[in-house]
Amino acid sequence: MGKKIALNVFYNLGVILSGYGIFWAFKNEKYLFVALFVVTAGFFLYQKLQLIKEMRSNLKK
Repeated sequence: MGKKIALNVFYNLGVILSGYGIFWAFKNEKYLFVALFVVTAGFFLYQKLQLIKEMRSNLKK
């Protein structure tokens, strides 16, 4: 359980840092980096949602 909480914290940090990266890259007109940060934020959100689904199914059992 502790490992999954640590993963959740890591995914949250990834989403937050990707969000800051998107704003930074857009402000500096680095559109390739904007695309990169959008993809990484999407990846972290996908992983986070999968973890939440897994946690809910484990808690129901």
